[in-house]
Amino acid sequence: MGRWQTKSALEGYPPMRHVKTATVIAFPFGYSCLKAKLAEVETAMLEGAEEVDVVIDLIALKNGNWKFLEDEMRAITGMAHADDTLVKVIIESGVLTDDEIIRCCEIYSGIGVDFVKTSTGYAEKGATVEAVRLMRQHLPPSVRIKASGGIRTYAFALELIAAGADRLGCSASVEIVRGEAAANGY
Repeated sequence: MGRWQTKSALEGYPPMRHVKTATVIAFPFGYSCLKAKLAEVETAMLEGAEEVDVVIDLIALKNGNWKFLEDEMRAITGMAHADDTLVKVIIESGVLTDDEIIRCCEIYSGIGVDFVKTSTGYAEKGATVEAVRLMRQHLPPSVRIKASGGIRTYAFALELIAAGADRLGCSASVEIVRGEAAANGY
């Protein structure tokens, strides 16, 4: 089912009208060129996405090319915000040093992204309490945190919220809400 079909289906079902439609841009490593990322964002918005989760270019980050990362996200955020679309920037915190996480927080909060998100769920390590706490310490209250990746229990979800997460991305949401541990998997 395409995004536009998902959005239409949700609108046609009153209890689900509050559910936002989102998609990921440049999954999984963020290596797409800016022109391709902008095309993905434009297509997503045309198809009804209300939020875009943009994966940063991890090679640019590991090479210290902060100006590139800033310019890229500024262009994407400008396009998305012009259409009232929320931007979540995915930094893949599990493969970053504390200094890299802090630098991401500084850059992306200065651009005005809506969320900084811990993980795509594709890396070996997802959200951690330590990364969320570090992000909260270095982000203004206007920039929210989405913890995502490896959240499999109710207890861990609560720890992430206590550390500063505003939103959680979980593939085991039903089990978590029930207070059950999720089966294997990320």
